[in-house]
Amino acid sequence: MTAIAETLGHWASGLTGGTIPDGVSATLRRALLDAGGLMVAGRGMDYVRAARSSVEAQGGCTAIGHSGGFTAGDAALISGIAVHGEDFDDTFEGTPVHVGAVLVPALLAVAEREGHSGDDLLRGLAAGGELACRMAVVAPTAIHRAAFHPTAVIGALSAAFGVATAARLTPEQTASALGIAGSMASGIIEYLAEGTSTKRLHPGWAAQSGIRAAALAAGGFTGPRTVFEGEHGFFRAFAHPDVPRDFGRLTDGLGEVWELESLAFKPYACGTMAQPFIDAAIKLRGQLPEPETVAELVAPTAEAILHRLWEPRSEKVAPSTPYSAKFSVPYCIAVGLTRGAAGLSEFTDETIRDDAMLRLAAKVRYEVDPTDPYPENYVGALTIRLLDGTELKAFQPCLRGGRQAPLSDTELEAKFRANTAFGGWPDALADRFHAFGSAALTADRIDLTEFRA
Repeated sequence: MTAIAETLGHWASGLTGGTIPDGVSATLRRALLDAGGLMVAGRGMDYVRAARSSVEAQGGCTAIGHSGGFTAGDAALISGIAVHGEDFDDTFEGTPVHVGAVLVPALLAVAEREGHSGDDLLRGLAAGGELACRMAVVAPTAIHRAAFHPTAVIGALSAAFGVATAARLTPEQTASALGIAGSMASGIIEYLAEGTSTKRLHPGWAAQSGIRAAALAAGGFTGPRTVFEGEHGFFRAFAHPDVPRDFGRLTDGLGEVWELESLAFKPYACGTMAQPFIDAAIKLRGQLPEPETVAELVAPTAEAILHRLWEPRSEKVAPSTPYSAKFSVPYCIAVGLTRGAAGLSEFTDETIRDDAMLRLAAKVRYEVDPTDPYPENYVGALTIRLLDGTELKAFQPCLRGGRQAPLSDTELEAKFRANTAFGGWPDALADRFHAFGSAALTADRIDLTEFRA
């Protein structure tokens, strides 16, 4: 029987720019812009500086916002960490997987190294991005339940597939690249315990792993064709066995149905599932007399997200680091009510020590709602009970920025501009990258040297 990796390899070999729908191309342009802004926003962060100091070799590839040249793998590592570092990057609804943080750094680095055209970049981003989204719906929630980060483990294979497609490897080589990447996939979610930086590492690590896997396959190294469905394959290793698998989601309707087209772009710099709760809190902000009048705040929630966004309670109501705060629904609700925003400035050492914010977060509790539609849809409901018995209620029916309520081009550009300004870029340089992002998928050659600043 034909293995799934072989089917994917044959599909990728016939993929052309002309067969990719305009809606997918438009999504990828948005992903380029969003990821580029976040590369700049993160370039001065301590964890990005640590990543840059860890690399040893020099090369001809650009890590956007940094001086000098890097190897393709190192550029992808640095850029992937920067894009995902503040959890402000794009995401796919279902099993949440961050596509741009992996695929944009990997494909830009290889495109610059190899002198790929915009059409090559488009095909690679489209193929890799579509595989990432399809892998996310094979067994929703199962990867998190097995204690792995979906972006980390899915990312390695999707990056390998994207790079192999851009490089026009044969179907057999592409299948091997996927099989090789299966042995490179890694990334546990124990960062949740203390808000440490390892989640930030995962997209960059996946991106550089995908580059290496494709290079190995191009050189004749082989990987298992049955990496997806095999007895010892990806979903046996990285997905909880209690969740059914639907391997048809990987190949059914390839080229006709594009999951990638519904990629979500975040309005807030925090965990995906926390975002609807922020919107619900902001809706009630104008009705709240004073925080001191609040007796409790109650949020119905899906049981599947408790271990990531609600527990342990001691850490979630008083996050130990700004990064930990990004994955705390109690803190995010308090931010929405007190600040009316949840951007980069709401997750700092100063804000997580704000006594008023923490007192409000401590009053937030959850109730498991068995009818919550997660992971098919992300919702946020909130009831505020005041000391005088008054109840204030709000409901956010979907992820804002997602398939049901996408951000407008104006909103996404404003986010890009705010991120490049946060990272210290002058308007003129931001203008040039904006122009690059608009034209990159039709360019004759990808050259990023002007963005080494």
